[in-house]
Amino acid sequence: MIRNTLALCLLAALLTGLCIVRLEAAPPQQEAVITSPRDRDIVRGLLVIKGTATNPNFWKYEIHYAPEPNPTDQWTVLGIHEVQVIDGRLETWDTSLVPDGTYSLRLRVVRKDGNYDEYYVRQISVANVQPTETPTATPTPTATPTPLPPTPTVIIEQPPTATPRPTPTPGPARVTPEPQAGAGLNITTQGLSRAFLYGAGATVGLFLLIGILTTLRRLISWLIAQF
Repeated sequence: MIRNTLALCLLAALLTGLCIVRLEAAPPQQEAVITSPRDRDIVRGLLVIKGTATNPNFWKYEIHYAPEPNPTDQWTVLGIHEVQVIDGRLETWDTSLVPDGTYSLRLRVVRKDGNYDEYYVRQISVANVQPTETPTATPTPTATPTPLPPTPTVIIEQPPTATPRPTPTPGPARVTPEPQAGAGLNITTQGLSRAFLYGAGATVGLFLLIGILTTLRRLISWLIAQF
């Protein structure tokens, strides 16, 4: 009997300890969070905003929206509520009342002391205007006219007419020039100057070649003396 009582006490203590461990290990619930929509969602029409808005010192919560990319000073109030919500509907947003574009949502949970917690959802794309499909018209084929055969051309031949031949006109007599004396020797000043320049250039080149050969010979003799 005593053993059974001790066993029951030990079992009760073990169960109590497990419950305490589970309570301590459970993560704290967020007091301000939007679960739907999420970042970069595409929405249209009536949008139901879901989430949690609660606090031990709860006063109210507010839902705002603003166009991106810089919504700091452009927040518009969607709704203000004084009832706490846990994992439920926070607000309904009629997105057809705003131009298509990218927006941010903000949840603000206000406490009785005036302080508040906030939660943001970024880059929500509002796309209510759908692109209109342009009907594709099938072009009507155009009839191509059939070309008519060419009209035959009538050629009338005339009898040949005798054309008189032109009478040759005698031209002036051709005079054969006589060869001039000394035509075989064509010596000019320009030719003499060119010949002189060629000779001078050849002489200078010959001297340079002799100088180069002499230098190479001395260089080779010096190298042989060194080795």
